[in-house]
This record gives sequence, structure tokens and C-alpha cells, in this order.
Amino acid sequence: MHQRIRTRRASRLAPTAFLLAAAVAAGGLTLGRADTAQADTADAFATRCGVHFCLNGKEYYFAGTNTYDMFTYGSASGDTESQFMDKARIDAQFANLQADKVDVVRLWMFNHENWHGFERSKGVYDEQEFAQFDYIIQSAKAHGIRLIPVFENYWEAYGGIDARLQWEGVSGGQPGRAAFFDRARCPGCFTSYKNYVSYALNRVNHYSGVKYKDDPTVFAWDLMNEPRYEGQSAAENVNGTTLRAWVDEMGAFVKGIDSKHLLGVGIEGHGTAYGFGGDEGNPFVYVQQSPYIDYASAHPYPTEAWANLSIDQTKALIRSWIADSHGKVGKPFFMGEFNVHNVDRSAWWSQIFPDFEAAGGDGSAFWWYEDHNVDGKFGVMAGAPELALFRAHSDRMRAKSGLMDGTSSPSPSPSPSASTSASASPSPSASASTPPSPSASSSTPAPAGNCAVHYVLSDWGGSFNGDVTIKNTGSATVNGWQLVFSFPGNQQVSSMWNAVSTQSGKQVTAGNPASYNTAIAAGGSVNFGFSGTSTAGTNGTPTAFTLNGTTCSTY
Repeated sequence: MHQRIRTRRASRLAPTAFLLAAAVAAGGLTLGRADTAQADTADAFATRCGVHFCLNGKEYYFAGTNTYDMFTYGSASGDTESQFMDKARIDAQFANLQADKVDVVRLWMFNHENWHGFERSKGVYDEQEFAQFDYIIQSAKAHGIRLIPVFENYWEAYGGIDARLQWEGVSGGQPGRAAFFDRARCPGCFTSYKNYVSYALNRVNHYSGVKYKDDPTVFAWDLMNEPRYEGQSAAENVNGTTLRAWVDEMGAFVKGIDSKHLLGVGIEGHGTAYGFGGDEGNPFVYVQQSPYIDYASAHPYPTEAWANLSIDQTKALIRSWIADSHGKVGKPFFMGEFNVHNVDRSAWWSQIFPDFEAAGGDGSAFWWYEDHNVDGKFGVMAGAPELALFRAHSDRMRAKSGLMDGTSSPSPSPSPSASTSASASPSPSASASTPPSPSASSSTPAPAGNCAVHYVLSDWGGSFNGDVTIKNTGSATVNGWQLVFSFPGNQQVSSMWNAVSTQSGKQVTAGNPASYNTAIAAGGSVNFGFSGTSTAGTNGTPTAFTLNGTTCSTY
């Protein structure tokens, strides 16, 4: 959406202290779940299996929200643990989110301003602010909620890419900030973005001793909030060549550091082809077909004056995104933002959510769940009547996932307040090490004929990408897996994510990592991808696949 009035900057002012009862905050951290099956997913990383999300090899559907401003809870001054951050307020917010059956929260992990800034000046990262995000992760985990942190903002709120452009002596503003995505105009922008992302992914949470890149509380990362390469040329507006190149480069960079987490672009889904907004250099299909991106997203705001869609038109729009995400992009669809205003919100939600589910939507996140009355246009607070519709939506999404009670997020843990203090040094052994190659001797053989493989090739001549989904068509779980196949030409795997690879000549062996994606449940699937180099004209799809020594069918 263009310059939207969502009070994104309202929280710049230091909030009035919230007097939250300790019992409420503590109580939220000890809530349990009746369904013990969900405890099995506590340490599982969300993955992609074909066109759907998966947890522990089973399809996973979620209902979520945005709570973008949580990183501003606290005075932003004084002692880190007791003043800079407001732990009680963070815990109370997650307790409310948990009570309203929120599974996933999308939120900001960027700010270049002085108040609660993560990076106030180029390359200078604020330890106190990151310590607050450490606590946000811990509280989310304690309340059984997963997170989608966003690395940067296209818009000017909290500085955004305008700040990075300014650091390099380049003008920003709309549409001038498109220079951020053009290496010729702002090479330093590429470097500063990568440096920040690398710092965040490799940061060790001072409460848990776990690096962000190793924490399954993170559901996924978004490269940016609503990037676009708009107004640079008529061709670019439609084709999105420059933004796609940026997404490919940054996606490869992220995956090179963190192969465990899902990654999205964070785009709005605008385009004349959809009758929603204009062509803005970020075409829905082409940009999100990047081999490094795991899901497609869109942000419908149908009641904005420039959109002016009816309920039925909105349902058709969302269905078209879901169909293109599954059929053309070949990935899950995440409705990363959504809301309406100046209408009966409950009437809209009562139709939009069930239709989203019926169309096969994979995850939703309405804009936005506030903890005090700050946004009269889109803000939703605990107790709002429309949340009854959301909870019903969440129940149905959980049922589709086989999770009838609670979420599939990490199980509640002791209060972060009671864990390692700020002064304590996290144990180096707590962070995940590079996973070793899987051992074939620990694998459970797949019964003959009980596996199927889907291989998607993206061929660019001298380079290529493969996307592989393994489906367990049998009745028993496969614990530990190795998939073996041979290239038809002289392809060489250069990097692989969600699996560990070895190659001997044309033969490739892809096996489960050491700490996640280790099993394929009966009827479930796992997905991995890789990049490679090749000789133009020699690429092709492997003709045979074996899983733990058993020949698989293809589909």
C-alpha cells in the first residue's frame, strides 16, 4: 500500500508506563496445552513441502497477526533489563496473543532512529535494543508463538532504506529510494544491508545462548517490508528485473548464513494483472519465483480509496494470489498483512477467512494487534468483537494441521525473566554447530514403492537451481533419510539448504541435517533446494531417485 496511515511512527514517543499486574505476565508464561502431540514440534523448524508449509513433515497452516512495535516497549534508556525494555508489557502482550489463538507474529526488527534504534548509524548496532529483541524471542517461545521478523523497511517509518541511502550520500524518498536496489547507484547499500543481516542472524540470544539463525521460535524472515522498484522505467515496472536480482542476491546471502529458516520477500502483491494497485517493479510471480524464497506474500487492503473492492472482489483477489502462488510460483501463500476500515469488520472477516481457508491459503496475519489504543484505523485490541472470528479461523487452520488445541509453536518454557541474566555469558555450546553429514546406518529404510519425488529445475545455462520435495507415501515414519540421484550432465552443486549434500561425479546424495528436518512422517514430506553450476545445454531432470536405497516414483 502507498503511504498508508497505520500509525507506524506513533510509537516514536516514549510510551506511558503500563502498570501490568505481575500475576498476569507470569501467568501467561506458564500456560500449558492439552494436546501433547504439539510438544513434539517445540524444536522443529518450519519448512516448505511443495506448495505448503510443514512442521515435522506434516502440512502446517497458521493464523497470525502483525505486532510491529513490540521492539519499542520500554523507556529506551537506563538499565537494560529493568528500564530500557518493559518485560512485563512484552509478556502481557504475548499472553493476550496466546489467549486469542495467534500462532505467528510478524514484527519489525529494524529501526535507524535514536529511540529504540537497532542501527542508529551505519554499522553501529545497539546492544540494548538487540537485548530487548532477545527477550521478545524468549517471551514468544514461552507463550507458544513463532515470529516472522522483518529485516528492513521500504517506507520511511523508523528510517527505512532512506537512512541507508543517506549514509551513502544518496537521496531517498519515493520513488528515488529505488536506488537502494541498484548496485551501480548505491553499492554501499548492498554492503550495509548484508552487514546488518549477518549481525542479526549470527547474534547469540543472551538469555538462551542460541543464535537467532538456530532458533526455531523464528518461523521465517522477511527480506523487507513491501519492497518495490517503482517509477524507474515502464519495462521495470512490469518486469521487475532489478528487484528480482536484488532478491536473488540477498536471498542467497541469507541462505548462506541460515539454511534452517524459511525466507520471504515481503511484497504487497500489487499489479494491474490483479486489478489491485499498479505495476510497481515488484511483480508477484516473477520476484517470488526466486529459488532462495520459500513462500509468496501479499498485503490486501481492499477498503482503501485507491482499491475500493467489495467483499466478493476481495475474495476473488485473494484466490488469484493463492492460485498463482501454488500454480505458478510453486510455493505456499502467506497473507502477510490484511485489514479493512470504515466497514463492519466482523462481517468482512466472517467471509474472508473461511474463503481463504477453502482456497488453500497457508498462513494469514492481519494488521495489527495493538496493546493500547494507538491506531483507530486498523488497530485491533484484546476484547475486540472481530477477534471471535479470528479465533474460529485459527481453530480451523489448526485442525487442518492436525493440531486441535494450542499452537504448533514451541511449548511454554520458564519465564525469560528467570533465565540467564544480562551479565551472564551464554554458553558457546548452546548454539548449533554445523550439522554433520547424516549417517545412513541410523536411517529407517523406506518400504519399496513408498516414496515419491518432485524435482523442479530452474535453468539459466551456466547456472541452475533445483527444488526437491520427497513425499512419504507409506504408512510408517522414515527416521533419517538420504536421497540419491544423478545429474544428466556436468552439474555441480555449489550450495544446498534444508539438507546436507555430498557429490561424487554426477551422483548427488542429499541427507537430512543433524538437528531438524530429520524425519518424514507417514503421508508427510520434506523439501530442500540447491544452487549449482553447469554447462549450458546439459541441464535436465534426474530420471531416478532412491530414498534410503529404495527406488521412488516421481510426480
